[in-house]
Amino acid sequence: MKFISTRDPSIRVDLSSALLAGLAADGGLYMPQQLPRFSPGDFDHQESIAEIATQLLQPFFADDPLADELAAICNEAFDFPAPLKALALDQTCVLELFHGPTAAFKDFGARFLAACMKRLRKSDQPVLTILVATSGDTGAAVAAAFHGLANLRVVVLYPDGRVSPRQAHQLGCFGDNVTALRVAGSFDDCQRLVKQALSDPELQAQVPLSSANSISLGRLLPQMSYYAHAALAHWRQTGTSLNFVIPTGNLGNAMAAILARACGLPIADIALATNANRVLPEFFAGNSYAPQQSVATLANAMDVGAPSNFERLRHLYADADELRATFKVLAVDDPAIRATIKAATQRYGEVFCPHTACAARVLEQLREQGCQGHWAMVATAHPAKFEQIVEPLVGHALVPPDALAELLARPASAEPVRPSYEALRQTLTSRKLP
Repeated sequence: MKFISTRDPSIRVDLSSALLAGLAADGGLYMPQQLPRFSPGDFDHQESIAEIATQLLQPFFADDPLADELAAICNEAFDFPAPLKALALDQTCVLELFHGPTAAFKDFGARFLAACMKRLRKSDQPVLTILVATSGDTGAAVAAAFHGLANLRVVVLYPDGRVSPRQAHQLGCFGDNVTALRVAGSFDDCQRLVKQALSDPELQAQVPLSSANSISLGRLLPQMSYYAHAALAHWRQTGTSLNFVIPTGNLGNAMAAILARACGLPIADIALATNANRVLPEFFAGNSYAPQQSVATLANAMDVGAPSNFERLRHLYADADELRATFKVLAVDDPAIRATIKAATQRYGEVFCPHTACAARVLEQLREQGCQGHWAMVATAHPAKFEQIVEPLVGHALVPPDALAELLARPASAEPVRPSYEALRQTLTSRKLP
């Protein structure tokens, strides 16, 4: 299969080339030239996420140098669960995506991408720098996935003071081939700097770069797998398609569900939950798409004012009216996040992180509007990563999962950097990174 740029379909590359480049040469995002079509029966003999992923992703890897390695890559990346858990409220469940090594859904895509990259990079090639902008969880997942891999290093940019303390600690606790940069700005600044660096041929000649943000196909494609796994489990049990409500900022996780449905997986409606950053809700309400400076919220990993994957969404749905008619997108402000977390123990029997609380509140609104059927809220991170927010609301301490506790026990440090491209460029070129 070939992959084309969202901006120029004449740019066509194989999957390995797209993974290594991150961005297309014209600054666009790579998309499959065509999507395969499946039916639930195509997965009758697959049970685990790794098995379903191998079947689902095989057409995307066709004729690629990594094709023969796909099963091994999936087994290596998806060695932790993503349970679809029934809740106390009828016809409501939660898809828990926080059981990986950094307690966030980003572990799925990051580990898959790392498994691909280490097979693509040769020992006699220059070191490849994976440049990552993070609003909270991506950076730690990528750092954990690439930590210690030969001929690969990671530089993580995060907005100083706008991630939770435990997220910040995770970002700076790896060392070795991982460098954390705390940027005096917003996530949008970090994302802008990464895109500028990836589009700079002069810099690339000095410091070979790639990306592990959700702009990377190596993140997007594997994230389809846990939606396929959950939807197939529900289909096998009920014979019906499952609805999802997904908390989103940069639209990567949501885009994975959208692509899985477009490939024929038994997924019904997809609703998107944002925080007080209202770029997407305003567009879906009928206004023009107008990126804005992001605002800080309790659901910090969704603090995005210019969602990168909106470009992929418009590529898939060229007609704006059709796009608006296809998805419901609702915003949740901080008071509603607090109220939802506080009520969730009694209402659902669960403790939610602020991002998952956005999904829960949107589902409540959809139910109030008359939406029926089985719905899965997507839980994107473990609540213990946000203990300063969640613990006062639920009235008790949260025990971090073992993997998170181990990371928090390590020393951590990050280097300050100005939110200017020249500052980043100088950091990347003027000294030897680990």
